[in-house]
This record gives sequence, C-alpha cells and structure tokens, in this order.
Amino acid sequence: MFDEEREKSGPGGHPEATLFEQAQAGHQESVNLLLMRHERLVHYVIRDQQLWGLPYEEAAQAGRQGLWRAILRYDPQRGTPFASYAYRAIMHHVWAAVQANLVAMRREVCMGELRLYAYREGRDPAEVSRWEEVRQSLHVLVGRLSARLRLVIVARYGLDGQEEQTLQALGAQLGCTGEWVRRLQCEALVWLRQPAHSQELRELLSYHTQAQYELAEALASAWLRRKAGRRNG
Repeated sequence: MFDEEREKSGPGGHPEATLFEQAQAGHQESVNLLLMRHERLVHYVIRDQQLWGLPYEEAAQAGRQGLWRAILRYDPQRGTPFASYAYRAIMHHVWAAVQANLVAMRREVCMGELRLYAYREGRDPAEVSRWEEVRQSLHVLVGRLSARLRLVIVARYGLDGQEEQTLQALGAQLGCTGEWVRRLQCEALVWLRQPAHSQELRELLSYHTQAQYELAEALASAWLRRKAGRRNG
C-alpha cells in the first residue's frame, strides 16, 4: 500500500517532487508537510519489526528521525518510490534505537542472534506456552547443526541450562583459540539464520519480513566473503 506514490499537492499546489526540492533546500514547511504525510509509514515499519523491549514511542521517534533523513536525501529522479527508499532508513534508525536500548539494559544486541529468555513466575500461561514452542523449535533447529557447531552454539548461549561460556573458555575446552571458536559460532549462526532452515522459528517469532530475509542473506554473503578471504590470504 505504501509503494503507491501519488502526485500530492504541496504549498501553492506544487507536486510532491517539488516539496522534496524545497525541503532539501531548507524550507521547513515542506519538511514538516512531508513528515506529516508519511507518518503512517513510520508506524507501518515499526509494527513490522521486533522491538525487544524498546518502548513504542521511542521507536516512533527513531523512525521519524529516519524518515527525516530520507526526505533530505531522496532523489525523485531515480524513479524509486519514496516509501521503498524511506523504509530502509526508518528501519535502520529503529534498529539502532533497539540496539542502544539493549546495550543500556546490559543485554546482548540481538541483530541476527538467537536468544532464550528465562521464565519468570507470574507469566501469563499463553505467553509461557508460546515461549515453550519457541524453545522447542530452537532446539530442533540447533539439533540439525553438525556436532561441532552444535556444541559451540549450545555452550555459547547456555541452551543446556548451564552458564554461557566465553570464547576463550570454550576454545580451551576444544583445544583451539577463542578466535577459531568465534568463526565456528559465526558459521553456525549463518546457517541458523537462513530462512530455508529457520522458517518455523521465524513464524513463531513473527521474524519473517522481507527486510529480515535480506538481512540474513547479506550477513551470509559477508561471512562467505570473509571466509574466502582467509583461504586466499
């Protein structure tokens, strides 16, 4: 619905393309009008993402910052619908806010990572049931890894109920360096993130947007390039 770009009239009856020119030239009224017109896109993007504890209004403020930057950088001459261009900018700023919030809460940044949360007494039974489904799906998925990669993931994330092990401690256990363990962990996560492998878990977590699929592919491609570089080095 947001990919449909309409010729909207701005101040003085100018089309929206003119509004972008005026906004990028410093005309605040045009900036404000564009922000107001595309406010719905901010909320559309936020509802499509996992906020991991970030308050909705904080996510909205971050999204508006992304929308503002998209307005100032958008070039209508390229032919890309503004909604498609702005979606990525909004998502980037929302995820930056999510990551900052997680760091502030002293929790691991979860972009592309898997994490189980400990149950707390007094949780809603439906929520407990849902997270039990997530737990089971995750363990089935991790169980499909090779024995070595499975050992690394289970130990690094404490999936066996034990304390999470550091790279150095796990390296000492396996007789290798912490850096080598980190590479094994990255290899395992690349495999686990692939939508073809993790579709059931993604469905349970509502973690299956096009942008998230593209992220998984980008992370996999980056890892493969680094791996090829190490072999050729």
